[in-house]
Amino acid sequence: MSTLRFRWLALVGLLAGIIGWVVNLLATRNGFGTPALPLTSLVTTAVILGITLVFGRRVLRWRNGKRDRALDPILATRTLVLAQACAYAGALSMGWHAGIFVDQLTLLPVRSTLAPLWGSVALMVGGILMVMVGLVVESFCRLPPDDDDGPGAAGHSEGEYA
Repeated sequence: MSTLRFRWLALVGLLAGIIGWVVNLLATRNGFGTPALPLTSLVTTAVILGITLVFGRRVLRWRNGKRDRALDPILATRTLVLAQACAYAGALSMGWHAGIFVDQLTLLPVRSTLAPLWGSVALMVGGILMVMVGLVVESFCRLPPDDDDGPGAAGHSEGEYA
């Protein structure tokens, strides 16, 4: 499995931002509400982050030498996939709400409340946290290089996943 690429995460965030900006522009100019997630979605984000960190910690403890029992390879693979999905979902959420934030800034002179702005900022922070946790847990899943066999030994290489 390949590692996360910052370029792809940035591209997902940028495209989501552009699409979020256009959709919000069209929605608010035609009398519809702001197409943003409710602030209660931050609770779901926190639960996802917690689950990802718990599974990542299990893999990290095994990788760092606490090997009283074997690590289930399916669990390690699922943890890696969860971490990468968390990072991509965070980039998507952060980009979408950044696009909404930019469009809401132009409406600031005619609005009486700043609630859409603060909501977008809170959801952007949640997206950034998802990206960060995804990247950290992905790094937990990397196997250290084998010192016994020397560099370039068959079977294990630096950066290989557990």
